[in-house]
Amino acid sequence: MATAPSISKYFEAPTQAAPLAVFRILFGSMMFYSIVRFWSYGWIEKLYLKPKFFFTYYGFDWVQPLGIYTYLIFVVCGLSAVAVALGYKYRIFIVVFFLSFTYIELMDKTTYLNHYYFISCAAFLLIFLPANAYFSIDARSNPKKAFQEIPRWTIDSIKLLLCTVYFYAGLAKLNSDWLFHAMPLKIWLPARYDTPFLGDLLQQEWVHYVFSWSGALYDLSIPFLLLNKRTRIFGFVLVVIFHVLTKVLFPIGVFPYVMIFSTFIFFDAGVHHKILSFISKIFRIDKKHIDVISQNRVYPYSSKIPLIFVMIFLGIQLIFPWRYLAYPDE
Repeated sequence: MATAPSISKYFEAPTQAAPLAVFRILFGSMMFYSIVRFWSYGWIEKLYLKPKFFFTYYGFDWVQPLGIYTYLIFVVCGLSAVAVALGYKYRIFIVVFFLSFTYIELMDKTTYLNHYYFISCAAFLLIFLPANAYFSIDARSNPKKAFQEIPRWTIDSIKLLLCTVYFYAGLAKLNSDWLFHAMPLKIWLPARYDTPFLGDLLQQEWVHYVFSWSGALYDLSIPFLLLNKRTRIFGFVLVVIFHVLTKVLFPIGVFPYVMIFSTFIFFDAGVHHKILSFISKIFRIDKKHIDVISQNRVYPYSSKIPLIFVMIFLGIQLIFPWRYLAYPDE
């Protein structure tokens, strides 16, 4: 009977809003950069305008490129990402970003990356979180919307989503192909023969096995390393090394940077206040004024609906990967 009050106390416990503000800024900024990068490489025309046939997802046959107006979807997505980063009319633009980015993702199966799915999930989660409560245009223009503290579960929900990404990536590697045959790394790594300093090494079979086993161990252990304050710095160093390597070896766009920056959410609020102070100096923002108008104010959820949506959503993400059990063998 003692667990119920403990659970209730947890969901009512406040924490500093700075980590969520930093996550919003970095997430929105990286998404804007991703859209600009995608456009600058000419991929909109190559992938969505020139092809005559598209492989649609089940139930989403109606999601199709819109001809020349496909560019407009990317404009909307990019501008909404900027608005999210700035915390300007946040509630509207995080929904717009989620819808526009997910529409782009669903237009053709052949462009699928699981990283896109993660971004859609993160954007959907942010719809229900008060990421504009602190260090945002919304909070600055209307002090009634400024809060220095938010419910602890709002930040923990992002941590849980990130831990889910890593841990299930590790579980997916626990099969004979990955561990005992070093596949598909035995195919992928030799193809990177032109990589500076590493090209010759990547031809060695033992390296393929080292990468396979260390990749599985990394994914399975990194959530626990990041959650533990004593091992957090070490875990973050591993995150940087891992994602820099994946960036060098594989063409997966800005995702490594997204994961590196997202890892900041595991650090204490003091680290995020330093990041915000650094941003304030660059853009000449009066952080002291922001702190004054939001001081000792805790964001109040008027209903439990956002929490219910978040719990259902995260529950689905935890259960859905186990669908492989419905298939025979591995």
